[in-house]
Amino acid sequence: MHQRPQHLLTYAAGSHRVYFFEEPIFEDGLTEPRLDLQIQPCGVVVAVPTLPSGYGEAEAVEAQRGFLDAILESHPNSRTTFWYYSPMALRFSAHQVPDLCVYDCMDELSAFRGAPPELTNLESQLFDLADLVFTGGHSLYEAKKTRHANVHAFPSSIDKAHFSRARQGGMEDPADQKHIPHPRIGFFGVVDERMDIRLVANLADLRPDWNLVMIGPVVKIDPALLPRRPNIHWLGMKSYQDLPRYLAGWDAGFMPFALNEATRFISPTKTPEFLSAGLPVVSTPVRDVQRPYGSMGLVSIAADAVEMARMLEAVMAGPREEWQAMVDHYLADMSWQGTWAAMDRLMRQHSRHVSAVGQAPRRGTAAHV
Repeated sequence: MHQRPQHLLTYAAGSHRVYFFEEPIFEDGLTEPRLDLQIQPCGVVVAVPTLPSGYGEAEAVEAQRGFLDAILESHPNSRTTFWYYSPMALRFSAHQVPDLCVYDCMDELSAFRGAPPELTNLESQLFDLADLVFTGGHSLYEAKKTRHANVHAFPSSIDKAHFSRARQGGMEDPADQKHIPHPRIGFFGVVDERMDIRLVANLADLRPDWNLVMIGPVVKIDPALLPRRPNIHWLGMKSYQDLPRYLAGWDAGFMPFALNEATRFISPTKTPEFLSAGLPVVSTPVRDVQRPYGSMGLVSIAADAVEMARMLEAVMAGPREEWQAMVDHYLADMSWQGTWAAMDRLMRQHSRHVSAVGQAPRRGTAAHV
């Protein structure tokens, strides 16, 4: 998936040496742990701990701690920023002291299915250790702003050049989509407990003449539970580069999010991506979609399948010129590059402030990049 971390850390690699620690994988027949370093074209080094399959949790944490120490020792004179996406990384990094600690909180991870029991306590520790906290949306900001003195909201942004390709015409329909009749209503993203699969089934049943094209990996839910209808097409995961080709062949988009604890604070990146692609989109009433996109008339909001069918029919039939002009005006100053630049300014300001007042570094610190 090419989402917030990939966008931001790609820009970070323009001025920083970036190591991104993945969660470990386990390999049968391996006798000694190893760290596989994969250099991406953007310059980010993806660090993948590969461990013997028989390792327990304590052994896995110890191995990752050693890998982190080795990387830091290889750059002895560098200033170090630990950038977290998950508090769980504290288990192998809390013994180190970076020059700066950042928590980019993009989700309420404790509300997700299968969240580790210690996640809440580790997040509390991370709030104590962090110098800066960024949140992935305004609702999440409201939930976190009282837990730290230096919290800043940075909602989902957009790679306009990439997704606007869907509006330019001349793109060949992908082989697994070109046989699907129109109208096509599309979704792309992770398929997990955040999707209202009953709504998807009801919409398909209400409008059997429409085809629902579903793109993305199925995670943490049993694929057997997904609704199967002749007009629902589960195409699986596609590469980021191929997404505009799929979106170019859709008539509208929909975001059938369930309203539960896992979606209470989400700010879906796909919202501006749909809009940049020129696709009208209808969403369930997720707070960070309702405000600002719904209130500005950029996205239609529907509470159930009946209302969603009615609104999808309206946006597909209605004129788009005025709507597209409003969309383009709203997205004009939005970019991941701009988001990173604003974050980087805050990081540099904090570092200058610490240097000016002679503040001692925190002890017992943090983890990710």
